[in-house]
Amino acid sequence: MIIQCTIFFTKDGSRRFTPLSQVINRHHVQSKAYRLLKPRDVVEAVLDHEVRDWEVVVEPSLASICHADLRYFTGQRQAEVLQRKLPMALIHEGIGTIAESRVPELKSGQRVVVVPNMQGFLLDGTDSDHCCPACKNEHGSNYCNRGKFLGSGTDGIAQKRLVVPAANAVPIPDEVPDEIAVLTELASVSYQALIHVKEQLKTARVAVFGDGPVGYLAAAVLHHVYGVSQDRLTVFGAIPEKLEQFQFATRHLVQEYDFAGGERFPIALECTGGKFSESALNQAIDILEPCGHLILMGVSEERVPINTRDVLEKGLTLRGSSRSSIRDFYPVLEAMKDPACQETLARLLPPERTEIRSADDFAQAMELAASHRTWHKVLLDFKW
Repeated sequence: MIIQCTIFFTKDGSRRFTPLSQVINRHHVQSKAYRLLKPRDVVEAVLDHEVRDWEVVVEPSLASICHADLRYFTGQRQAEVLQRKLPMALIHEGIGTIAESRVPELKSGQRVVVVPNMQGFLLDGTDSDHCCPACKNEHGSNYCNRGKFLGSGTDGIAQKRLVVPAANAVPIPDEVPDEIAVLTELASVSYQALIHVKEQLKTARVAVFGDGPVGYLAAAVLHHVYGVSQDRLTVFGAIPEKLEQFQFATRHLVQEYDFAGGERFPIALECTGGKFSESALNQAIDILEPCGHLILMGVSEERVPINTRDVLEKGLTLRGSSRSSIRDFYPVLEAMKDPACQETLARLLPPERTEIRSADDFAQAMELAASHRTWHKVLLDFKW
């Protein structure tokens, strides 16, 4: 028998279940949305959402553009993928306020981070035991094969009224300002990627490849959440101006470093993706110790050749990670309460936010982000 219930995650990641009434109350809300019809074609649409007792309505206020959004917007995804997923409202990194809630833990007007990865059991209002094998794994629910991901197959945050399971709206601590909280989702992906080597991080040296936002947040999570000190954290990058931002880590330019004769590491993260992922992956393989761990976080649309001979000879473990789940947001938000962490993350923030009042504003912001790959994230300030 499947029991309907509301599911919440506490700060330690444990689940708490609250039974629903025998009769599920349902009603509908309408939402203005900025939907991508085809690459570079954004229109305003009206969506109709059903709201059930275990769901909340969130009004997005501030969002951040991810490279994944840009791949849809510019048409870099495969044609069959675009045909299957569009039309769709983009954006999965964002925060908002509760516009409607029937659960006591979330109040109207409360600030929340939106968790875009909605597992199947949350969508159903059941528990993880009635979902899929991944959800029954303590650290595997981010790979749920029955779930939905905002801005990737289902309408994302670029809409006025977003309906999500209550568990997917994580309260923002009072000490964390909006512009820091909006970085939670991307930081939580790094936290999830590293949780499998959590014990080693207490003493291990770690190498991060990539001087963009993904690499920066991965390094920041290593330093501020997992406690990896500057002398144990090394970042490899290609652009001096970007690499200079990593002031909490040891830094090396890849074009100047001796990967054959340099330091060896037990753990390395590849955070470059795209056309540079081949060199980053193979350089990481070069510097890893026998039985080391290589964590892949950079996304590439094409297949990437790697040095499998050394992977075999060294007995390396390769693990991919691109999404997080609800339990990963809490330790990240807790770390964000620290002013030192906020100071580190603020380096990623742009001088000003981009106001979004129309579909044209949204399309122009996406064009700007696609054409100017600056160090800073692009923040969308929704004015509904």
